[in-house]
Amino acid sequence: MCGIFAVHGLDRPSSDRVKFIACSKKQRHRGPDWSGCYVGRTSVLVHERLAIVGVDSGAQPLSSEDSKITLAVNGEIYNYLALRASVGSDVKFKTHSDCEVIIPLYRKLDKELCNQLDGMFSFVLLDESVTPSRIIAARDPIGITTLYQGWSSKRPGTVFFSSELKVLIDECDKILSFPPGYVYDSKDDSTVRYYNPTWWNGDDEGPNGTTPTNPPNLTVLRETLEAAVKKRLMSEVPYGVLLSGGLDSSLIAAIAARETEKVASAQYELRRKKYHEAMSGPSSPSTNSLLEEANLASWPRLHSFSIGLENSPDLLAARKAAAYLGTAHHEYVFTVQEGLDALPEVIYHLETYDVTTVRASTPMYLLSRKIKAMGVKMVLSGEGSDEIFGGYLYFHAAPDPRSFHQECVRRVKNLHTADCLRANKSTMAWGLEARVPFLDKAFLEVAMNIDPEAKAFSKGADQKVDEDGQEIMEKYILRKAFDCAPEGKPYLPRSILWRQKEQFSDGVGYSWIDGIKEHAEEVVSNEDFTKREKKWSFDLPDTKEAYLIRDIFDSLFPSEAAARTAVRWIPRGDWGCDSDPSGRSVKIHNAAYGTD
Repeated sequence: MCGIFAVHGLDRPSSDRVKFIACSKKQRHRGPDWSGCYVGRTSVLVHERLAIVGVDSGAQPLSSEDSKITLAVNGEIYNYLALRASVGSDVKFKTHSDCEVIIPLYRKLDKELCNQLDGMFSFVLLDESVTPSRIIAARDPIGITTLYQGWSSKRPGTVFFSSELKVLIDECDKILSFPPGYVYDSKDDSTVRYYNPTWWNGDDEGPNGTTPTNPPNLTVLRETLEAAVKKRLMSEVPYGVLLSGGLDSSLIAAIAARETEKVASAQYELRRKKYHEAMSGPSSPSTNSLLEEANLASWPRLHSFSIGLENSPDLLAARKAAAYLGTAHHEYVFTVQEGLDALPEVIYHLETYDVTTVRASTPMYLLSRKIKAMGVKMVLSGEGSDEIFGGYLYFHAAPDPRSFHQECVRRVKNLHTADCLRANKSTMAWGLEARVPFLDKAFLEVAMNIDPEAKAFSKGADQKVDEDGQEIMEKYILRKAFDCAPEGKPYLPRSILWRQKEQFSDGVGYSWIDGIKEHAEEVVSNEDFTKREKKWSFDLPDTKEAYLIRDIFDSLFPSEAAARTAVRWIPRGDWGCDSDPSGRSVKIHNAAYGTD
């Protein structure tokens, strides 16, 4: 992924070049490898590059062969090879970038190109073959990548786009988070939804709302997720997996480890064959040079990364999963004080004051710095599973299958305000790209169309078991889909496959959340807290922790336009959720561990 910044509708764009490059520099952490700028007739496009695919030749902004179309992209297009073939052999590509295919697709399909893209992306495309010049901007279906749109009352008729909020705050007095699955067109100043999957209206209360009735096909579920992981291993740089030891990250790691092993085995056989052919030739090179070329001395291994407080649940579980999978495992222990010290930096990069997101992002932010220091530029992560399958513990209180499904759809639709935002910005703060297989379009089409009754679960006295005596717990069908042993080895140990859900912010160590709360009690006075209505006119913090986080946010982004882009997650009180979003606030969490 990268950072993009675009401004369209300028009178004298060349005079703003230096200023806009300076604006974009605020997000250079997203693209530390290179920077590029294009100045058009009425537009400026700036790009901060993180090179993952097409490392040597994919510098942006990209341009068409006739230089009439210019493109800046933040993201990865996994099906770019198939798309290149589809546009015709007469199209000449200038780079090996996965993103360049967007240009001929635009010429062939116009805005309809968005539905052809399989990946995570935000892009701005400038077409100067028409007068006035035209710009289109789009964001991936779920909002894995970030994109903001802004306007300035000092520049009527001008529109701004950026990967991060901080780039726009000095230029725009109106800013919004660009909606996922939508495309903007300057030709008619429209923003329309292009992503319309079969499950999209499932959260509607009225007659348009649909509740799926498909029984779960565990084989299809498993194979579709495997395919989603496999396509996300597309990389020309070192990669790894984030491993918390929970179900979701462990499944992604298990699939990635199997795929990495297949690739390693194929590479080994190819190099071994090359070695023997060279040795049997008329002139044999030195053994050392052959060993270096064939790389017979080592096999590639998947690297996994985890973080937590000393002896935290996640560290212990991740250690066990990594040992089973045979990954090269790296774990990092942080302290509560280190987390507290990092809060202002975390909020600066997150650009939100949502308590849940800040809690979970802090250890992820710290871990990302360690990972990047090792030379790794891409990691796989497990976001999205809990929303898709109703894996949060409060889902046990859903009154009926229809309500369960509606909540799943709502949570998936809002991932861009929470978990996707966290995964993207916590990692990209250090120039590390996070890819999320659970949010693959094909996997969503399968998983979101499963009968919600098959996703429902119970706890305590109402606990049900299947024919094998296995408890029907949260994400049961996902666990059951991988409760098998292809080629003789199970995907995961049962203690990991059937481990109860932990919120990431809980799993890194319960003292982390307790530490933030205690710190907030110390630094936020009772007097200040009672006067919060005088400080804020909307979205009032309901705890001292929320007050502290909002106060830090305001010090970094002191404008209402910035604050209006932040979205807080509000727990479902009607389903028994406490105002504290921690997983431990759900009574069944403690009951499951015998502490209630």
